Amino acid sequence: MEWYKVSGVILAAALLAMLSGKVADVLIQPTELASAAIEVAEAPAAEAAAPAKKSAVDISGALTLMASADMGKGVKIAKKCAACHSFEKGGKNKVGPNLWEIVDRAKGSHEGFSYSKVLAGFGGDWDWEALNGFLANPKGYMKGTKMVYAGLKKDTDRAAILVYLRSLSDSPVALPN
Repeated sequence: MEWYKVSGVILAAALLAMLSGKVADVLIQPTELASAAIEVAEAPAAEAAAPAKKSAVDISGALTLMASADMGKGVKIAKKCAACHSFEKGGKNKVGPNLWEIVDRAKGSHEGFSYSKVLAGFGGDWDWEALNGFLANPKGYMKGTKMVYAGLKKDTDRAAILVYLRSLSDSPVALPN
């Protein structure tokens, strides 16, 4: 007799769930969209290969602040990046490439990482100006990049992380003049 009671309650709950779905359909008339609400277009190759002419953020200040930047602050800021990047020598690639010796590395060249076509074809090295521009506004600097991070708007934050990235090397690159 207990089994019949349990199965009856389960059956009643299932019927109630189906009935409430039907009532909801009657009360709220769903309509299908004629077209997609959001359309995503790929950037043309010629446009994607050139850096943005002018960033929405003035990026010159971070380079002048690097001499006095706090590397400890850069380490803290880099913790946000650790979800996608590793920083240790010989570290594994994650969603993004390992950043050991990123300063003056050729763009799109870290061995074992599959870069987007945009970044792989961008050309040049990750010098101070390129790193600063990319960290300020990745999508503005490199149209079509897969990097979803919005960027670091404060000069002091970018200067701190640039000093930290500089330290990730057996032979750190000289600071900019």
